[in-house]
Amino acid sequence: MAETIRVLVPEKDVDKKICEIGEQISRDYEGKEIHLICVLKGGVFFMCELAKRITVPVSMDFMSVSSYGADTKSSGVVKIVKDLDEPLEGKDVLIVEDIIDSGRTLYHLIELLQKRNPASIRLCTLLDKPERRVKQVNVDYVCFSIPDEFVVGYGLDYAQKYRNLPYVGVVEGAE
Repeated sequence: MAETIRVLVPEKDVDKKICEIGEQISRDYEGKEIHLICVLKGGVFFMCELAKRITVPVSMDFMSVSSYGADTKSSGVVKIVKDLDEPLEGKDVLIVEDIIDSGRTLYHLIELLQKRNPASIRLCTLLDKPERRVKQVNVDYVCFSIPDEFVVGYGLDYAQKYRNLPYVGVVEGAE
């Protein structure tokens, strides 16, 4: 049976919430410059839309991490696949993620980035699955808390498909 996608968060709701979060971040960082760090690949769609709605000066960088190794379950140990291009010292950093579930990878990533002496580190996510949390991470900005379902769209994929959907959907009928 081929998988189908059920809409969980419609495009108009995603757009509205990103505008609201962008306004909140702009207020919180008023008078400062913010350095956005996108965790690739999934976070890129969200970060680009979010950056357009932030009114304070923004710089961006990208990093790719892996915590899976050869296994299908996260080990929680972060392996940097692509590191940042710029130093973080003295910068107000906002890590931008597509989804946070167990928290293992972000817990270790934040620990690693704090050693680079930023002025501050905060965390922003499009989607949060708090019931899956294994490692506590402080999530400063959450667009949507969602149930423990396999979701795609807005950067999230299933076998590299569906990242480009303009909404968040649930994969049904996948094996």
